[in-house]
Amino acid sequence: MTYKLIAIDIDDTLLTDDIVVTPGTKAALAAAIERGVFVTLATGRMFPSAKKIAKQIELNVPIITYQGSLVKTLLDEQVLYERYVPEDAARELLAFCQANDLHLQLYIDDVLYVREDNEKARNYSALSNIPFAVEPDFETLIAKPSTKMLMIDDPARLDEMAEKLAPLIGDRVHITKSKAHYLEVTHKEGTKGHAIAFMAEHIGCTLDEVIAIGDSWNDHEMIEAAGLGVAMGNALPKLKEIAQFVTKSNNEEGVKHVIDKFILQTV
Repeated sequence: MTYKLIAIDIDDTLLTDDIVVTPGTKAALAAAIERGVFVTLATGRMFPSAKKIAKQIELNVPIITYQGSLVKTLLDEQVLYERYVPEDAARELLAFCQANDLHLQLYIDDVLYVREDNEKARNYSALSNIPFAVEPDFETLIAKPSTKMLMIDDPARLDEMAEKLAPLIGDRVHITKSKAHYLEVTHKEGTKGHAIAFMAEHIGCTLDEVIAIGDSWNDHEMIEAAGLGVAMGNALPKLKEIAQFVTKSNNEEGVKHVIDKFILQTV
């Protein structure tokens, strides 16, 4: 199979645990692009955060952000695909978080909003390399279109909250985890699976000609949709079960290994 599009998750996939892209991986990505392969990022991160990673690897293409809710070009920031959390569901989620004392973040017009400056907000900001804006009045803010909404808490508690949220708003939104302690809510069509289908059509290829690489459960839609779904060596066990290929870990240049094997055919 000749693959024309590679969609790569960022955290714990493209990036090592030290939050860097290795020189070997950069070289492999450049070689794939030289072969005419369209390489893009597919991440839960905000566009401004993902853009910084894209610059590191010298990408100049539309990238998939906010779990698939926003596809935007890097140079002129043209929006190609966009989905928002429905306002009625957003209001219900806000009330739920207030009732359960959950830390909630809103993402509006590429700005990260929190209700207070706390450790959760600061840690998230440090990881994503994006500042946050403090806005205590979420009741007013919630009326604006939100690309995604994110809760941060203990992993087990978030699993419990997800079970409670599903019957409340699950008919109108997509609920997923990007990390064990991040529970994320987007539009039903704000998934990486929907986004790579859009990207394939945008560049003129089929999903069979797509490679999708990820490590967490929020990657499962694109891994199932792609012609070649790849799980990282450090991926969740249930993601490895549905993937067609399991590569090396993020600290062992797993993305490079995929490109070497399926694009450059050097291994």
